[in-house]
Amino acid sequence: MPLRSNVVSICPWFKVHPGKLSAFQALLPRLIEKTSAEAGCLFYDFTRKGDIIHCREAYLGAEGAMAHLQNVGPIIAEALTLSDIQRLEVHGSAAELEKMREPLKDMPIEWFVLEAALEK
Repeated sequence: MPLRSNVVSICPWFKVHPGKLSAFQALLPRLIEKTSAEAGCLFYDFTRKGDIIHCREAYLGAEGAMAHLQNVGPIIAEALTLSDIQRLEVHGSAAELEKMREPLKDMPIEWFVLEAALEK
């Protein structure tokens, strides 16, 4: 299977509560440190526009993505006391997304199925 067909990206946008931006930003190094040990993580970073924090992240398959969610779950729970999820997307091949749908069925996810990709 080509690498791109096995990649799952998770795209959350957090809207930080008024007055909580510094506290939310203080969680970012903890999230990065926790994620740095994950074998299935391809990239993981944060961008900001005003009070919106976006995490750009990708993993090797559904297994890598699910392992990440379990790994950072307690810190994300803390982040959600300081913010609301404005949008949550998961992108990947139909086969990889299918592995995630049931365990994540209670989350407000917009699922995006891979249509075409440049394989390098």
